[in-house]
Amino acid sequence: MGDFILVSIDFLSGLFILLVGLGVLFLIYMYIVDVSQHKQAIRHNYPIIGRFRYLFEKQGEFFRQYFFAMDREEMPFNRAERSWVYKAAKNVDRTIAFGSSRSLDPTGTIMFMNCAFPTLAEDAVSPAPITIGTHCRHPYTTSSIFNISGMSYGAISKPAVRALSKGASQAGCWMNTGEGGLSSYHLEGKADIVFQIGTAKYGVRDESGNLSEEKLKAVAAHPEVKMFEIKISQGAKPGKGGILPGKKVTAEVAQIRGIPQGQDSISPNGHKDIRTVSDLLDRIAFIREATGKPVGFKAVFGSMNWFEQLLLEIERRGAESAPDFITIDSADGGTGAAPQPLMDYVGLPLKESLPMVASMLEERQLKDRIKIIASGKLITPSKVAWAIALGADFVVSARGYMFALGCIQALQCNKDTCPTGITTHNKRLQQGLNVEDKTQRVANYNKYIHYGIGLIAHSCGLTNVRELNKSHIRIVTENGLSVALEKLYENHF
Repeated sequence: MGDFILVSIDFLSGLFILLVGLGVLFLIYMYIVDVSQHKQAIRHNYPIIGRFRYLFEKQGEFFRQYFFAMDREEMPFNRAERSWVYKAAKNVDRTIAFGSSRSLDPTGTIMFMNCAFPTLAEDAVSPAPITIGTHCRHPYTTSSIFNISGMSYGAISKPAVRALSKGASQAGCWMNTGEGGLSSYHLEGKADIVFQIGTAKYGVRDESGNLSEEKLKAVAAHPEVKMFEIKISQGAKPGKGGILPGKKVTAEVAQIRGIPQGQDSISPNGHKDIRTVSDLLDRIAFIREATGKPVGFKAVFGSMNWFEQLLLEIERRGAESAPDFITIDSADGGTGAAPQPLMDYVGLPLKESLPMVASMLEERQLKDRIKIIASGKLITPSKVAWAIALGADFVVSARGYMFALGCIQALQCNKDTCPTGITTHNKRLQQGLNVEDKTQRVANYNKYIHYGIGLIAHSCGLTNVRELNKSHIRIVTENGLSVALEKLYENHF
C-alpha cells in the first residue's frame, strides 16, 4: 500500500511538472505569435496580456448592462461610435440586430426624414467635384467630402503619418499636416496635402520665428501641397497654442519645426502678426500670392463680432480678398494636450457655429466664394451628413482616422505611452502599428463614410449627399417632440 502511494505521488508530481512545462511552452508560443504579428497593435506591444483586452471587449457585450457603461454612455466617443469605425476600417459586417441602442428621447436628438420613394441605386450619382480658390493661380478641385484633419508629426508617430498619407492617397481624400510642419512621411503616399500654419509658423519660419516667404514657396513647390490653412484657434484649446511635451520633441521633429530638441514645444496663443481682421486678410493675400494656392483659416467660433467685421472688410475690399475656405472647429474638438478649463468650457459647439457662419455667408452672397469645412467629433456617416445639411461643403476628422488606425481611446496622447503606437515616439510601441495594414484601414474607413452618407441621402429621396439641407432633419425639443431643423434655426437666429 505504501509503495502504491509513493508511485502515485511520483506520477502526479511528474504529471504536474509536465503540465507546468507545457503551460510555459504554450505561453512562449503565444508570446512569439503575438510579437510576430502586426494586425493588432495591442497584442504586438503587450504580448499575451494584450489578448485579455479583446477577450474583455467581447465578453463586455454580455456583461455590460451589469458592470460597465452602456453603448451610448462613454465620452468623448461612446462604444457604439468606436465600434462602427473599427468595423468600417476592418471592412467587416457593419449591420446590427434586434434594434438600435440609441435613444430618441433626449433633447437635441437628430433624425433624418426619409421619404416614401427613396432614390433607386441606378438613379444615385456621385457628389460633384468642388473647386476651392477659383481666384488662385492653382485652384484645388476635389470630390472627397470626408478628409483627414490636422495631426502634427510629433503629436503622432512616424508610422501613423505614413499610414495616413498612403491611406489618404488610396481613398482620394486630403490630409492636413497640423501645425508641426511638412515631413517626408506626409509626402510619402503622394496624397493631397493641406499645409497648416500655426501660431509658431513651424516649417515656414525664419530664424526669428517670423513667416518666411522663401520657405512658403519651398513648401508650395511640392505638387502634393494643394492648400494652406492659417490656424487661428483650435476647438480643444481656443486661445492657446499647440503643446508638444519635450519627450516627444525628437531630433527629427526639432529639425522639421526649427526648435530645440527635447524641450517643450509650446506655440504662442495667437499670431503675433495677425491682430485684426485686416491683418488676417493681408496675410491670406500674402500667402496666396507667394504660393499661388488656396488659403483659408481655421477657428473655433465664440464671439461673432470679429467675424462680422471680417465680412464687412471683405465687402469693402472685394470678394477676391476673401479666404478661399474657413474651417470651423467645434468646442468639443480634440487634441493631444490642452488645459482642461479651455477644453471643457470655451467656444461654441458645431451645432451653433456652423449654421451661424453659413447663414452669415449666405446673407452676403459669399457662400459660393468661401467654402466651409466642418470639424469636431464627426466620425460616423450620420454626423457627416448632418454637417453637410447645416451648410458644410467638406468635413474633416482627426480622431475618426485615429480610430481607423487602431486607437482605443486610452487617453494617453500627451504622455508618449500610447499603447497602439499612434501618438508615441517609443520605438517598441510603434512596432505594433503596421503601416501596410493601417493604410488599408484608413482607406476602408473613408470609403464607408462616403457609402453611409449616400445611404442617408438616398433614404431622403436625394441623388447625393450634397442635396441635404436643414429641411431633411428634425430635432427633439424639451417637450419630447421633434421640430424641423430649419424652423428651429429660424427662431434661434
